[in-house]
Amino acid sequence: MARAKKAVQYAGLGRRKSSTARVILVPGKGKILVNGVEVDKYMPYATLVMDLKQPLTLTNTVEQFDISVNVSGGGFTGQAGAIRLGIARALLEASMDYRPTLKRAGMLTRDARSKERKKYGLKAARRAPQFSKR
Repeated sequence: MARAKKAVQYAGLGRRKSSTARVILVPGKGKILVNGVEVDKYMPYATLVMDLKQPLTLTNTVEQFDISVNVSGGGFTGQAGAIRLGIARALLEASMDYRPTLKRAGMLTRDARSKERKKYGLKAARRAPQFSKR
């Protein structure tokens, strides 16, 4: 029985706000699938697509890898940020030569900002009810 040759693939996990993205890089022609849909159809704004492709453009690997992403939670902005971090981490797995470039551009830092919780007695996290003198 012939053994199947295992394809080379690199994985990375990215998180941003309440989104989590599992990214898999496979040598290919630059196709990006997000939850089984092409990235241009999935993301409503071209700026978000540019943002998530940033690690690839910095390392000149846009047409070297096919990318498959499974992302959940949050909105489009949070998901784009999570995918970007996931791609950067997967690129590091592919080659450590990319580390200085990605590190300098801030692609390897997880953006820890998230929504602040609402406090009691307030209308939102910090928004107080309108003050009335009379």
